[in-house]
Amino acid sequence: MRPVVVLLLTLTLSNSSAAAPKLLWEVKGLAQPESVVQDPATDSIYVSNIAGAIMQKDGNGFIAKLRPDGTFIAREWVKGLNAPAGMALHERALYVADVDELVEINVASGEIAKRHEAKGAIFLNDVAVDQDGTVYVSDTPMNTIWRLKDGIFEPWLANDALNGPNGLLVQGDKLIVASFGKLPDQGAPELGGLVAVDLKDQSVSKLRGDPIGNLDGLQALGPGLYLVTDWAAGGLYRVDAKGKAERLIKLNKGSADFVYFPDKKTVLVPIMLSNALVAYALD
Repeated sequence: MRPVVVLLLTLTLSNSSAAAPKLLWEVKGLAQPESVVQDPATDSIYVSNIAGAIMQKDGNGFIAKLRPDGTFIAREWVKGLNAPAGMALHERALYVADVDELVEINVASGEIAKRHEAKGAIFLNDVAVDQDGTVYVSDTPMNTIWRLKDGIFEPWLANDALNGPNGLLVQGDKLIVASFGKLPDQGAPELGGLVAVDLKDQSVSKLRGDPIGNLDGLQALGPGLYLVTDWAAGGLYRVDAKGKAERLIKLNKGSADFVYFPDKKTVLVPIMLSNALVAYALD
């Protein structure tokens, strides 16, 4: 399908203090987009595309490169991946979770610089990097967090309390994890929530609140506040300091690993099952 960008006219704001989120634009013609990040140095947007079976090593996966308005710079900017999922940018390296590898891409050249093998991993899903450049990667089916430190990529924590770790976020001395839980075809269905991992002693603790959903993306909104996506139900949610979740935007199923821009109060969300990327303005 030829990539198409659908631009929407700005809607008139209501007089209420809390305006409804506004759809700014939508990019169609992607191939199972899973994650999106922005390069602050160039304002370029990178989108991972699985383009096939989620855990299949078929070589069909790619990274798309877009402008801030959603138009394409290159639909297949980096090719030769399998099922690229979560991503994180640190300095000039883009780290991509790709089935059983952590792929390191030089964003200046668009070339794959390194492939860090994760022997025994089933599905590397999301990526987070701390201020020192240590990389953390979730393996959802294995309830495991991998770590790349000083060039060594190895399992760092295996704990069933992670409950299908998906989205990752480093906050101070904690790694916040958005749990996916389990879908009906994975046995007894189970909803996920937010858990915190101590980066020093690896202790795992649940954040307050009831289970939320089959969580995917995770971003900080403020002190004790988070934004998450529910992949199975579809939607972007705000989680408050008490752990209560409020749906901000109803989205299609497959709402995946998003990016939030607090200065502009806008969010970009890949809709994996719709082959689309949507941009919304939040109040």
